[in-house]
Amino acid sequence: MKDRILLRNRPVARRWVLGIFLTLVAIMLYGVAVVPRQLSIVNHDIALRNLPSSCENTSIDFVADTHTGSLNNGVDNLDRVVNMLIKSDSKVVLLGGDYVILSVLGGTYVSSDKLVAHLKPLTRAKPVYAVLGNHDWWKNGPDVTAHLREAGITVLEDESREINVGPCKLWVAGIGDLDEARHDIPKTFSTIPNDATPVIALTHNPMIFPQIPVRAELTLAGHTHGGQINLPVVGSPAFWFKHGQHSDYVNGLYSKPNGQQMFVTPGIGTSIMPMRLGVPPEISKLTLKKR
Repeated sequence: MKDRILLRNRPVARRWVLGIFLTLVAIMLYGVAVVPRQLSIVNHDIALRNLPSSCENTSIDFVADTHTGSLNNGVDNLDRVVNMLIKSDSKVVLLGGDYVILSVLGGTYVSSDKLVAHLKPLTRAKPVYAVLGNHDWWKNGPDVTAHLREAGITVLEDESREINVGPCKLWVAGIGDLDEARHDIPKTFSTIPNDATPVIALTHNPMIFPQIPVRAELTLAGHTHGGQINLPVVGSPAFWFKHGQHSDYVNGLYSKPNGQQMFVTPGIGTSIMPMRLGVPPEISKLTLKKR
C-alpha cells in the first residue's frame, strides 16, 4: 500500500520540482534581461537645516556606477542615461564613480577613452562634476580622470569647488574612494570657507560617512548598487555576510545623530553578477528643501 502511494505521488513531486525550477529560471531571466533596462529618474526630497532660501527647491541629478560594459549595459545605455540627464530640468549633474567595469559575467570591457564621445553631449548641456570609484582605479585612475576631463567633466579628487546652480551657490567636496584612493579629507575641505553653506560631500564608497566633517550637511555616495538584488523579507544577499563593511549603508537616505545626512544611490550598472531584482537602475534627482 505504501509503495502504491509513493508511486502515485512521484509525478506530483516531479511537477512541483519542475515548477519551482522554471519559476527560478524565469525570475533569473527577468533579473538579467528586464530589470537592468528599467531606468528611470526617481525624485528624492532632501531636507537640510542650514539651506539658504536661494537654494530652496534646487535640483541636482546624481548618478553612480554606470559600469559601461556590463551585460545589457553598453554604450547604447550610456547614451540613454546621457539623453535623460540632458532632458532633466536639473541644472547640474554629480557623478559618483565606477564608469568602467572590472568584470561581470557576460559583459564586455569598455575602456574609458571610448566613453568620451558619449559624455560630451552632456557636458555641452550642463556642468558635470565627478569623483572616481574603485573600478576606475583598478583600470588606471589617472587615465580615467584624463578621459573624463577630455569629455568636459570636472573631476574632484580630494578637492572642492563652489558651483552655481541657478541662484543657488553651493560647495561640492569631492573625496577620493575609501578603498583605492588617498581620500585626504582635511585637504578636501581646506579651501571651503568656514561659513559656506550648503556643503555637499561627493564620494564613492558610503562607508566613509562616519569620517565626513560636520560642515558637510549632505554626503552623496554609490558603490553598493542598492544591493543589486533585494528580495522580500530576506533583503539583499550581497550584504548578509558583510556587516561592518558597506552593509550599513546600502540604498537611500541615512542620518547621523548630529543631523548630517547621506544619500546612497542604487546606480545604473551591475558588477560580478549581471542581475538586478527589486533594485532597478535610477538617476537620482535630489531636490533640496529647508528643514
